[in-house]
Amino acid sequence: MQHAKAVDPGPDFRHVGVWIFDLDNTLYPADSGLFAQIEARMTLYVQTLLGLDADDARRVRQTYYREHGTTMNGLMRVHDVNPDDYLAFVHDIDLSALEHDTALAGALARLPGRRFVFTNGCRHHAGRVLERLGLAHLFEDLWDIRTIEFRPKPDPDSYRVVLARAAASATQGAMFDDSARNLAPAAALGLTTIWLRNNPAWTGIEFASATNQHIHYETTDLCAFLEGLRV
Repeated sequence: MQHAKAVDPGPDFRHVGVWIFDLDNTLYPADSGLFAQIEARMTLYVQTLLGLDADDARRVRQTYYREHGTTMNGLMRVHDVNPDDYLAFVHDIDLSALEHDTALAGALARLPGRRFVFTNGCRHHAGRVLERLGLAHLFEDLWDIRTIEFRPKPDPDSYRVVLARAAASATQGAMFDDSARNLAPAAALGLTTIWLRNNPAWTGIEFASATNQHIHYETTDLCAFLEGLRV
């Protein structure tokens, strides 16, 4: 007599009522090339502002990322750069590589509770990307760098700000991000963390240690992961 194999019920996310997603390289594939465009625009901005060649500008950008959380924060603190000018410049990119992602839309729609986008970028860029993907209607709110008063992930205060805005406790939440360093403070607060292991070409220098205790799950396919959850 043959016995049916037990079906894997998938990770248990029935405790989650607040779903928090990073944007870039998370809600769209890293191989789309979008973030490579943004990085090139960042380098060009630094190059033009400081009169550097591309290699030196790239080194300055990475130094500011390491020391200040984002290139923009470094430029604001060291060079008094206007953040609105910088954000408009670096996010002036071609989105034609993105199409409506109906499979991901369906996977997101089945998640019970409330869904949010939490990005170190700007609201305008995030809105354009979500519209292009056909996902904008699925999110209750979009938290950007202004929402968190220019204290970017992984600054622990930024997570407290957005949880307060959602009037939610961390233990109710799940956070998805392609940067492992951004998951360390999230896990410390009590969020369930999921790392999108996209391995972009340059991920910066980690200054918030992320270990196995900070990353509860990891995946290379967001849609498949969401479809396999117990909710």
